[in-house]
Amino acid sequence: MRVRSPTVCGYFPPPPWLRAKAEAENIRKRSAIELANAYKYAIEAVAAELLPVKDSLEATLAADSAALETLRSGVDLTLKQLNAVFAKANLREINPIGEKFDPHQHQAISMLPSEKEPNTVINVLQKGYRLHDRVIRPALVTVAKPKDDQA
Repeated sequence: MRVRSPTVCGYFPPPPWLRAKAEAENIRKRSAIELANAYKYAIEAVAAELLPVKDSLEATLAADSAALETLRSGVDLTLKQLNAVFAKANLREINPIGEKFDPHQHQAISMLPSEKEPNTVINVLQKGYRLHDRVIRPALVTVAKPKDDQA
């Protein structure tokens, strides 16, 4: 049996590099889709952890004639659940009372005269939060004014 050459039957096989190029393009497309899905669903674990917290809040609001102490204990339990979710997500609060003012973690709202050392945080108006090592919301603070400026 005789084998025909590609030129006789009109068929020319593609060069080997063309297949490698197509495969590389397919890998690039698959990687782009996987990366997009990773960004899209990155919060999935935290969202799943937050669902019981939402359920607890809805149950508290659904209670028709609950006493104040019952509501308070329910909200306290919900706050504990939320703190557990934050701990799992490595979301830590910044509560800098008594610390030196750090512009990378704190946002000064005002300066007040105080007996404390100058540039010390004397009041926290709103806690800040840090995700791993990145500040996602600085703490809103009041800072002690230097004694020279109190006049």
